[in-house]
Amino acid sequence: MQLHSFPRPFKALVIGATGALGAAFVSVLESNPDCSLIAALHRQSQPPIDFDREESIAEAAQTLAVKGPFNLIINAAGILHSSDFMPEKRLADVSYHQMMETFRANAFGPALVMRHFSKLLDNERGVMAILSAKVGSIGDNRLGGWYSYRASKAALNMFIKTAAIEINRTKPGAVLIALHPGTVNSRLSEPFRGAQIGRTADAAARDMLDVIDKLTAADTGRFYAYNGATLPW
Repeated sequence: MQLHSFPRPFKALVIGATGALGAAFVSVLESNPDCSLIAALHRQSQPPIDFDREESIAEAAQTLAVKGPFNLIINAAGILHSSDFMPEKRLADVSYHQMMETFRANAFGPALVMRHFSKLLDNERGVMAILSAKVGSIGDNRLGGWYSYRASKAALNMFIKTAAIEINRTKPGAVLIALHPGTVNSRLSEPFRGAQIGRTADAAARDMLDVIDKLTAADTGRFYAYNGATLPW
């Protein structure tokens, strides 16, 4: 697919490139003839990036700085459940362990991505999209449950909003947004009927890239869904 708002050629970077959505973003961008560089980062990449190792985030940004500036940076890394836990259905299920693991992956790691990788954004046309989730919207929360995941995404949204204000002072052309992918058929959604109700990762990536392509500097600091709708904080 074409990204008409980006220069030709343009450079892109995907963090969390081994997940279903991350891999789909890489695949779609690799098929774009205008994308001259697509850097894909994950735990086993060179350089590696691992949200469990804070120093790896800074080191990866430092290593990739020579290949920049980047016109598009996407963080697709995050967790909903693991081999140790599932989303909490009740307040009685809340634990330090699950909260810490979930916040590290969904809020703390992405916050450090913003800290170190925002410096690599192109001054003229630079977009950083951080995948969030509609269930992280406080205003949209009608069902409850999923305490750690909801709270971690709400915290992520605040990091994004706050960082967008600061980054705008030095890079007025940059765009930083929270982006909800919708339900996708992936390992993350598998226990929740993702295969039945979700669309493919490729379709989701294309939907989100279409939203990204329409963004201007005036849109920075906002929370968007995959269909372009603005979501409440």
